[in-house]
Amino acid sequence: MSGVALQLALPFDPPPRFEPADLIEARSNVEARLWLDRTAQWPLRRLALWGPPGCGKTHLLHAWAQREGADILRGPDLDPDLIPGLPDAPLAIDDAAAAPEHTLLHLLNTAAEAGRPVLLAARLPPARWPTALPDLASRLRAITAAGIGPAEDDLLRVLLRHLLLERQLAVTEPVQAYLLLHLPRTPAMLRLAAARLDRAALAAGRAITRGLAETVLADLMTNETDDNPAPLSPHHPLIV
Repeated sequence: MSGVALQLALPFDPPPRFEPADLIEARSNVEARLWLDRTAQWPLRRLALWGPPGCGKTHLLHAWAQREGADILRGPDLDPDLIPGLPDAPLAIDDAAAAPEHTLLHLLNTAAEAGRPVLLAARLPPARWPTALPDLASRLRAITAAGIGPAEDDLLRVLLRHLLLERQLAVTEPVQAYLLLHLPRTPAMLRLAAARLDRAALAAGRAITRGLAETVLADLMTNETDDNPAPLSPHHPLIV
């Protein structure tokens, strides 16, 4: 038998961190941050954050909840039996568009009667959520919505560095610059790229080079003038 043991790349991803200190402030989220800093001025005591996956709305929601002492709930997990027992505190509801409609309506009504601020987060503004309940639709249309814009260069650069450090990956500045130039320019793609590079480096047992990155991320790579990147594949033959 060979004395060299192959190292298996186990499918482990670090849990997401939503510490306020890790929040990246940028032009794309300045409107949302301004609204979150003035809770007392929210019309009807409600605000919705919206934007694409990975834009930071969940991080902003957690930061606000920590500052305001709010209870954090997930829309898909809302249970009507839990509403009467909720503490008398502000509420933060992530993935709110996926909440059961009757439960969300009951929760919004209960919070309004108690004067409790409610922060919601979703991919679309509340006025565009599909709903079959007229009462809920009218309440959603009345919620002030703060959108998070496309990530700019500075934010993407800081985010990529943060994602790599989070996984304890040593990647040189030239390779990071290459990734930023050739990957689709969204936070979600950078997160996917960091996860793939982590697994590939562990499987290969070596540092991340430009060549390794090109091989592992070939189906994601584009060029800086390509507006139609290759379709996203969630799997790659080098990832085990």
